[in-house]
Amino acid sequence: MIYHRIRSLREDKDLTQTDIANYLHISQRTYSRYENDERAIPIEILSALADYHHTSVDYLIGRTDNPNPYL
Repeated sequence: MIYHRIRSLREDKDLTQTDIANYLHISQRTYSRYENDERAIPIEILSALADYHHTSVDYLIGRTDNPNPYL
């Protein structure tokens, strides 16, 4: 799964899909499809998720194992 890290980060904070979907102003169903790799995540959503989780988009998509955001 390409986006397994967005699920892990959400679960580590004990948040529901609905919590994150509300933050992103999207439906829970849409967010679920992102987590389950049934739908590509738009860059705007990836960027918002990276900001929310204080990490980088590269970390979210698996291009780096360093969770620290770029400075």
